[in-house]
Amino acid sequence: MFNNIFKKQRYYFDSEGLLVVDMAPSSAVHYQEAVKAATQDAGFAGEDMVINFGPQHPSTHGVLRLEVVLEGELVKKVTPHLGYLHRNFEKHAEHIPYNEIVPYTDRLDYLAAMNMNWGYVLAVEKLLGLTELPERVEYIRVICAEFNRIASHLMAIGTFGLDAGAITPFLWAFRDREKILDLFEWLSGARMLYNYIWVGGVARDLPDGWVEKAREFLDYFEPMMVEFNKLLTHNHIFIERTAHVGILPADVAINYAATGPVLRGSGVKWDLRRDEPYSIYDRFEFDIPVGEGMYGPVGSAFDRYWVRIREIEESVKILRQALDQIPEGDVFEAIPRKIRPPAGKEAYFRSEAPRGEIGFYIRSNGSDIPDRVKCRSSCFVNISLIDEISRGQLVADLIINIGSIDIVLGEVDR
Repeated sequence: MFNNIFKKQRYYFDSEGLLVVDMAPSSAVHYQEAVKAATQDAGFAGEDMVINFGPQHPSTHGVLRLEVVLEGELVKKVTPHLGYLHRNFEKHAEHIPYNEIVPYTDRLDYLAAMNMNWGYVLAVEKLLGLTELPERVEYIRVICAEFNRIASHLMAIGTFGLDAGAITPFLWAFRDREKILDLFEWLSGARMLYNYIWVGGVARDLPDGWVEKAREFLDYFEPMMVEFNKLLTHNHIFIERTAHVGILPADVAINYAATGPVLRGSGVKWDLRRDEPYSIYDRFEFDIPVGEGMYGPVGSAFDRYWVRIREIEESVKILRQALDQIPEGDVFEAIPRKIRPPAGKEAYFRSEAPRGEIGFYIRSNGSDIPDRVKCRSSCFVNISLIDEISRGQLVADLIINIGSIDIVLGEVDR
């Protein structure tokens, strides 16, 4: 709407949010007059300006365009515009066999591809009635999911620190994430897009020595997080930038259907691994971190960050238990030769991914290709909160709020 109005009036905002005035050589239109005219034509009074953040902008964490209404440096409204990375996952999935869809799920949340693989596979297994899997398969899946949760959260807290102006924590987080990617590469042959968790099992068993290397990483990693917290978490400047912005009350988070660290950051203790246990999560001892309001109101950008820090620690607990308990066994015995559910059967399954609940709905038509596949994305839901938590704050705080939501556009534009 805005671009059509602006172009008609001979001025418009380009993709970088800059005002372009299309003036004839004889025109004497002043820049400030053009700004005022453009914003008034768009329905905003006074000195309001409409600018773009993205879709090519480092602060938007991916291919996201935010249309921001500003009064000076004060944010009055934020409208997210999506679709710049759309891959048509759901439509693709209705034209290929069930087992061939797994690599497509890697491309949803590509920073937590193991969790995406597993979420889809759990829905297919429910559709097939596959309830009993080899114990070793269940343990391997949990281990992969929790390692990927740590890797994903390291990316989230590292880039969040960068948003606040802290460069060193970003480098530390990426250093340790690389070690997890090394483990995944050894396991699956890939560093980001794994195609590893299959219907009924996994692509291959753990290599010899993998469990020992995983334990070595945990022994190295735990002290590193202590140092990371000294560097960033309890840094006075970082606290001042995050502890009083992006406040999301618990009731608002629930009404928006937020999940994951965004919901738990508002003090709501909800985690599918504990509240609706799947796989073998009920065998492990771990806590569900929530926002505590240590340095400001509960539900702040800092609380969402703090929940991710604490969840890394809880994932380490789960991994140590799983690595100690993992049994021997065959990881291929439950993999079906053909996946052909009865016509008209449907299933929905949701699981706890790093950014919130990922849900898959599948309906069969009697063939080896699904009739309908639908993905319920936590990132898509959480992104709707940006306007809610940013109105009335400074434009610099908008950057913090975007980082605290921790979206991945591959999952949003699915």
